[in-house]
Amino acid sequence: MAEPDKPANVPQMAAAAAAGAAKTAGRSGRSTELPEHLKAYKGVWVFIEHDRGQVHTVSWELMGEARKLADKLGVDVSGVLLGGPADKLEDFAKEAYVYGADHCYIMRDPVLQGYRNEPYTKGLTDLVNQHQPEILLLGATTMGRDLAGSVATTLGTGLTADCTELNIDGRALAATRPTFGGSLLCTIMTLAYRPQMATMRPRTAPMPARDERRTGDIVTMALGMIETDIVTKLLEFIPDANRNTVNLAYADIIVTGGKGLKNADNFKLVWELAKVLGAEVGATRAVTQAGWCEAERQVGQTGKTVRPKLYIAAGVSGAIQHRVGMESSDIIVAINTDANAPIFDFAHHGIVGNALQVLPALTQAFATRLGKQIRKVA
Repeated sequence: MAEPDKPANVPQMAAAAAAGAAKTAGRSGRSTELPEHLKAYKGVWVFIEHDRGQVHTVSWELMGEARKLADKLGVDVSGVLLGGPADKLEDFAKEAYVYGADHCYIMRDPVLQGYRNEPYTKGLTDLVNQHQPEILLLGATTMGRDLAGSVATTLGTGLTADCTELNIDGRALAATRPTFGGSLLCTIMTLAYRPQMATMRPRTAPMPARDERRTGDIVTMALGMIETDIVTKLLEFIPDANRNTVNLAYADIIVTGGKGLKNADNFKLVWELAKVLGAEVGATRAVTQAGWCEAERQVGQTGKTVRPKLYIAAGVSGAIQHRVGMESSDIIVAINTDANAPIFDFAHHGIVGNALQVLPALTQAFATRLGKQIRKVA
């Protein structure tokens, strides 16, 4: 005769379920606990991007962010420099200390003269495996995006791209980025893998203050790769003479027009105000898609990230995909007929009115004001 089923031990089952929940995440059942061998990873690294003797400013912006993260974790900041015999890597390292680095790792090799994905991926992954940083940051530039993806894949770790904010939650990097077409912001954490990797676009973070008193030490490491190991060959660098010279990301004043201006003819009002102010012209995604303005002037998640001293937005609703590209501006002036437009939630000054009437008035007022100042100086 079969024995009746024994009553379940409910407290034990609940405890087991809770333990299981702590170790798994979502439907995949992947562990969210950091394995013991990865707990030895310490420090925040910044890949210092340079090309033709110049360091990309996003590297120094990231150095400032790395310093904040490292101070919260109680660890050091290190810069990583890869290059060839002609690159001034030691000079770049000195600059890194001034912006907040404690150490610099330098890998110099003839095959690293000029960026190619294969040798740079091997060099950076070798450095990571040898020295074990817990966080690795790269700029979301053409080079940085290409390198970050291949390094993360090689290391088998997580990468959060195009971040708008970096923070620390416990010992985890909390990386915030737009998602769902820019309609939401989400925070992503790589809990069970190291290093935690993230890219951030230029001008998303402020330039840190220079401290000329800071110094640091240099650690060198050999690449161990020869030219015949590399599939791609760098034959020649040919600058694009026809490339547009728009420097939107580093403009002090930007006047941006949105779809609220109705048509391309009305968008000329933006150009007229920008000319008087000596400003760059920006545009929303809807405007560039409509062909009113070139794509290089788009501000937002899929365009440029800017931090001007003055940002004037005319006929711009202020959706998240645009906001993430300009909300760090020192002063934002919004012009919109809709008093409930999202842009008024974060603009410093707002004008509820028709941009087709306000823009010409502003252009005339600034022209008169600036004209008087010029005459006084003369």
